[in-house]
Amino acid sequence: MPFDRESAPLFQQFLKYGNEGAILRAMDSNLVVRALGALAHEARLAIFRALVVAGPQGLPAGAIAQQIGLSPSSLSFHLKDLSHAELVTARQDGRFIYYAANFESMSGLIGFLTENCCAGAACGVPAAPACCGDRT
Repeated sequence: MPFDRESAPLFQQFLKYGNEGAILRAMDSNLVVRALGALAHEARLAIFRALVVAGPQGLPAGAIAQQIGLSPSSLSFHLKDLSHAELVTARQDGRFIYYAANFESMSGLIGFLTENCCAGAACGVPAAPACCGDRT
């Protein structure tokens, strides 16, 4: 079955949270390099994946540290890199800081990387299976 990025479950999960077109226009190569660099570290990739699973509500820093097995100082360092790459957002809720995946930026990054895939024609890359169901 040809790959159709509009119907691929992973694309649908990310597109659901953002406007891909607006991000693609705004995404420059420096931001793409920062985002890919941030994700190229095992701990940061694990943090980002945990935040993707958590959805738009995110997780408090302590829960992330416990889930990934990082010290608070290491987690803080890695979250700073992910924030600098615009892959995560933070919000204060009482005494806790909640971090969430920035699905809009991730959607833009995926779109940027696949924008010219197969010169715009359908290609033979199979879609990834759905993993998480609807996150409304």
